[in-house]
Amino acid sequence: MSKVSFLGAGSWGTALAIMLANHGHEVTLWSAVKSEVDMLSTYREHKDRLPGVKLPDSVVITSNLEEACTGYDLIVFSVASPYVRATAHDAAKFIPKGQKIVNVGKGIEDNSLKTLRTILCEELPDRDICVLSGPSHAEEVSVGIPTTVVVGATSKETAVFIQEIFMNDRFRVYTSSDIIGIELGGAIKNVIALAAGVCDGLGLGDNTKAALITRGITEISRLGVAMGGRMETFCGLSGIGDLIVTCTSNHSRNHNAGVLIGQGKTMDEAMKEVNQVVEGVYSAKAAYGLAKKYNVSMPIVEQINEVLFNNVPATEAIKTLFSREKCHEYPDVGWE
Repeated sequence: MSKVSFLGAGSWGTALAIMLANHGHEVTLWSAVKSEVDMLSTYREHKDRLPGVKLPDSVVITSNLEEACTGYDLIVFSVASPYVRATAHDAAKFIPKGQKIVNVGKGIEDNSLKTLRTILCEELPDRDICVLSGPSHAEEVSVGIPTTVVVGATSKETAVFIQEIFMNDRFRVYTSSDIIGIELGGAIKNVIALAAGVCDGLGLGDNTKAALITRGITEISRLGVAMGGRMETFCGLSGIGDLIVTCTSNHSRNHNAGVLIGQGKTMDEAMKEVNQVVEGVYSAKAAYGLAKKYNVSMPIVEQINEVLFNNVPATEAIKTLFSREKCHEYPDVGWE
């Protein structure tokens, strides 16, 4: 069994900590938020995010960053994307060179257009940093509902190391070398999920959502391949798999925020009501910025930006999408 520390005690970090502790690993769970540490320590439960799911007694709760970074086989970054850089910067002086780190968050830094692993590599040089992603709601993982994800690493050795720690009879882990593809799938699916929620909020039907999901993965894969990712990745767990679950589930904070926006709430009102970090809002500008940087067409991403930041009514955004110039579905697949 391994010693594992989680930096970030939101729903996802807590769910994974519960899972690993239940399978015999020695787990520490860190949070910078005093009220969160007090709640977890007092009730052994994340009452705000995972009500009714108890933390095993073996899980150590701490607010001491040095304690959470020293002497572990694996450090898991599970902080929300807006706080990844600051947390890594503060933790750098405590994390030894060569330390294996897996990031389980999903997002893109909007001002730099950098993925979360890139940020971690900048703030934590000379560490072995990989990523884990896939269709995996914390609410389900925390209670042992069967789930499958993929880990991306620069070496097979590290990928297998992470696989062996996380994999059990309810949590299956595949390995991959396509880190950028995994990260982009996990980040941009949140933007598409916002759009899917908007469609539901408008009362549109299954036809619309199916079209949105299908064309959404086309946009994600188009950008991902341009940035060096593999098409197979976007057809897999961290691509279409994660997109489907996030666009269709009531567990999805991005989908739920989109529903509220479709019903007429502003972005700020929707985020306040969801009461969690809505990663898709933070990633939307970055995704559009990447589309322009790599000269890739991403009309859904463009229109969700118009809705979120330029006060364009959602009905107008839908009309714009359907009124675009006629085209072939796949330019490379034509008639002889």
